[in-house]
Amino acid sequence: MYAVIQTGGKQYKVEPDEELRVEKLDGNVGDEVYFDKVLMLSKDDKVTIGRPVLDGIKVAAKITRQGRGQKIIVFKYKQRKGYRKKQGHRQDFTGLKITGIDA
Repeated sequence: MYAVIQTGGKQYKVEPDEELRVEKLDGNVGDEVYFDKVLMLSKDDKVTIGRPVLDGIKVAAKITRQGRGQKIIVFKYKQRKGYRKKQGHRQDFTGLKITGIDA
């Protein structure tokens, strides 16, 4: 059994007991979160596709970690003009463990 959920402007294929990283969600480590934007559900070789989402289906997950990703260097440069600008960026994320799919 697996489902496709939408969060943070991205889509993720999730299965029970799977761990994944998503865009930062509000909450503390150990909190339970639910995703109701389920786009697709596959159960016992039967695939159900929502238009655009499936009603009455939730995916439950537990927050395992709140953190920041690795630093990415952003370097801007203009040839022969003496313009150089260096910036760094670290994206916030939330680590999740999928606890179940309530169909």
